[in-house]
Amino acid sequence: MSFKVAFIGAGSIGFTRGLLRDLLSVPEFRNIRVAFTDINAHNLDMVTQLCQRDIRENGLAIEIEPTLDRREALRDAKYIFCVVRIGGLEAFRTDVEIPLKYGIDQCVGDTLCAGGIMYGQRGIAEMLNICRDIREVAAPDCLLLNYANPMAMLTWACNKYGGVRTVGLCHGVQGGHWQIAAALGLPKQEVDIICAGINHQTWYIQVKHKGADMTGKLLEAFENHPEFSKTEKVRIDMLRRFGYYSTESNGHLSEYVPWYRKRPEEIQDWIDLGSWINGETGGYLRVCTEGRNWFETDFPNWMKSPAIVYKPENRGEEHGSYIIEGLETGRTYRGHFNVVNNGIISNLPDDAVIEAPGYVDRNGINMPHVGDLPLGCAAVCNASIAVQRLAVEAAVRGDDLLLRQAMMMDPLTGAVCNPKEIWQMVDEMLVAQEQWLPQYKDAIAQAKERLASGNLIPTRQYEGAARLKVKTIEEMRLDREAASRNAGESDKAKASERRAE
Repeated sequence: MSFKVAFIGAGSIGFTRGLLRDLLSVPEFRNIRVAFTDINAHNLDMVTQLCQRDIRENGLAIEIEPTLDRREALRDAKYIFCVVRIGGLEAFRTDVEIPLKYGIDQCVGDTLCAGGIMYGQRGIAEMLNICRDIREVAAPDCLLLNYANPMAMLTWACNKYGGVRTVGLCHGVQGGHWQIAAALGLPKQEVDIICAGINHQTWYIQVKHKGADMTGKLLEAFENHPEFSKTEKVRIDMLRRFGYYSTESNGHLSEYVPWYRKRPEEIQDWIDLGSWINGETGGYLRVCTEGRNWFETDFPNWMKSPAIVYKPENRGEEHGSYIIEGLETGRTYRGHFNVVNNGIISNLPDDAVIEAPGYVDRNGINMPHVGDLPLGCAAVCNASIAVQRLAVEAAVRGDDLLLRQAMMMDPLTGAVCNPKEIWQMVDEMLVAQEQWLPQYKDAIAQAKERLASGNLIPTRQYEGAARLKVKTIEEMRLDREAASRNAGESDKAKASERRAE
């Protein structure tokens, strides 16, 4: 069986290599075509070399087609993996550091809050360009599998405005599933779940073991767990107050709601610095920076290390390869997918992108009716959906008033900042990210005038409640194994396998 798969943003270290491993572990896929594209020639070359070495040592004849020409990579592609990070680490740094000047302390900043909203403005602008290219040169029945964040916003824009059938994919459900099993002291394969909500705020609304409902036993299990009781304080508190466990890590979840990061003196009460994902200020930016620096420095040693072996037992838990396998071979797969709601979750808006259980086979991707979420869980999701809708429309229209309203409605941003501070912060972020925001040309010109006027609200030199410094190459050399592991996982592609989310 042969078809073409394209990777956009293929210079991503962990995502590209891991997803390709998963795909080529399917016996029927040993003759597919694979195209890589990226805007960074150096990153594209390194990842291509590494993946081509893996392919060769697994005895396959596939020749990766690397190109800086996105349209050439997309030409005739039936499946497209999108793993882009628009603006790279340069823009990501402003997503974290400008809000800090206004007291907004984020751990990740890629889904909601000030950083996630701006990430969406950059991402949507480019995703619509990607969708145009897909419509014009890809296979007519092409499926876009989006791994890029902010997941819900980008998937929403692609489906509503991009004219491309798009499914958003994440590994948060798998990671939380493992945690629930571990907390209950049960094998994961014996614990059945139904998880529904929106990406990064999906709720385990049913947990069963051999038919017995375990949902009501989770709070005690997590509170008494020797590790999770220390590393997942926000998630446990949300479980205590809303009755259901949420998919996302402590650090992620803490910035999506207004209660845990609004007072600097209290942030340390809710986080754990044993791992960045548990709440470190700017933690994801730090590990991504370290990971990229290490990969570029240590790349020759990566090429000397053993190749990844394409075997079913080495396959990861990312949904993408299983979706393609189901569609192409007819083997049924059950996963959790991000799709336009259209009544799947009856007390969330129809136009929102929700995350819910789905089944894949030759008949396509089928999403069962979930019904109502518990009222409290739905309320949390609906607050975020309001922000997402404003942010999507702002990005598509280049409307900075809608953008500012999205910031005001964001739970944590609104808890920390007053309207004047939000207006000035948006001005700063628009100007800092000008090169990635072509739709805001006029708004950015006006923002520059306001910032140059000198009549500004004072800001602070604030590093955050729990900021750690970026390790130097010399410091990372002291533990090469840990540095290499971090480089391979810094895009969170392997988070579910390392059981951190």
